[in-house]
Amino acid sequence: MQGQCKSGMDNAVAVTIPPMQASESNRIAGNVSSHLWRPGLPNTKPPAIPLVKKVSAEFFGTFILIFTVLSTITMDEQHKGVESLLGIAASAGLAVTVLVLSLVHISGCHLNPAISIAMAVFGHLPPAHLLPYIAAQILGSVAASFAVKGLFHPLNPGVVTVPNVGTAEAFFIEFVITFTLLLIITALATDPNAVKELIAVAVGATVMMNILVAGPSTGASMNPARTIGAAIATGRYTQIWVYLVATPLGGIVGTGAYIVMKL
Repeated sequence: MQGQCKSGMDNAVAVTIPPMQASESNRIAGNVSSHLWRPGLPNTKPPAIPLVKKVSAEFFGTFILIFTVLSTITMDEQHKGVESLLGIAASAGLAVTVLVLSLVHISGCHLNPAISIAMAVFGHLPPAHLLPYIAAQILGSVAASFAVKGLFHPLNPGVVTVPNVGTAEAFFIEFVITFTLLLIITALATDPNAVKELIAVAVGATVMMNILVAGPSTGASMNPARTIGAAIATGRYTQIWVYLVATPLGGIVGTGAYIVMKL
């Protein structure tokens, strides 16, 4: 009797759980694998973003950044230091943070020719994208500068980055702070071992830190587009070459320094 029951149970199991074919096993394993790595999404490569969309993101992102920074500086000067250096630094750092969160998946959110040049030199930006990126960044900065000029007319000349120290000292300061910025960006944006979720916060914090360090001495540009836009809007080009040369050089060396550390 027990043998008959055991045989019946075995048959029931054999009926309720049919053997799985090899093809079905492979299909299910593939589905499980794709859901483990990309929950709820098909395992497909996202389509390439057209260059025109990337350039548009660079233009509008740079416009927002420069408009925010120049407006904060203008408010500080018109209202007797209400913003303070800390407020200006925080405004710039927060603008960078929210823009990176919003645009990094479209264009990389460079917003700065020094960043684009450094990325292109080390193969992180296609050479054909470099000039369109720089053009969009400069145009965005010029548009923002004239927008601030129209809104707060007359535009206070304090929005222009002009050294308050010697030329050599100003060059070195802009070189170092841009070096620092690109070292951080390269570490977080290009290293697969980095914590990508923190890139926006880290870059925004670096910008804020650099402004606190160098704002009183050079204006802490770190960005040729930022300097060019304000200079064109005000007609002041005092020692502009410092910002056009020191920042790209600092960016290239900063990116190269991190790459050497990772060798």
